[in-house]
Amino acid sequence: MHSKILQELGIPESYGLDPRLPTYAVTKDLVDVEPNIVGVPQRLEPKAADAWRAVKAQAHRDGVELLLVSGFRTLERQAELLRRKLERGILLADILATNVAPGFSQHHTGRAVDIATVGCPPLVEAFEDTDAFAWLTQHAAEFGFDMPYGRSNALGLAFEPWHWFYGGI
Repeated sequence: MHSKILQELGIPESYGLDPRLPTYAVTKDLVDVEPNIVGVPQRLEPKAADAWRAVKAQAHRDGVELLLVSGFRTLERQAELLRRKLERGILLADILATNVAPGFSQHHTGRAVDIATVGCPPLVEAFEDTDAFAWLTQHAAEFGFDMPYGRSNALGLAFEPWHWFYGGI
């Protein structure tokens, strides 16, 4: 199914080889967490869900609001995100500079969260200028989260200050 989706999107077989991108299996072990910023229910892997609830609660106690934009994604949902951009006329190479292909997204694991905060549009680099980002930078690791797509990351992926991954403590 994975290679069929890539082929349908026009993604070459060599995608993810240079630079080498990790692939991620789609988890089936998920629990409901909360609706995202537009009211769509989100799910995470159980330990990641517990960690998300804890990090969000502590941030709130510290006066910082963390909002969930997205959690778990299926291969098909990841493909849908790419299809929408293709339909808007965005070139595949430009899309893949900011969105990884299905099978390569940490969201498939149920351990990745995209985070927003009040007063900042979601999924923009300006998130790094918010109190929420400053708080996450200082405290997220205490809850098992890190930001894998920092500036000039080893994978060559776009800077995503809103994307955090639960790797455990």
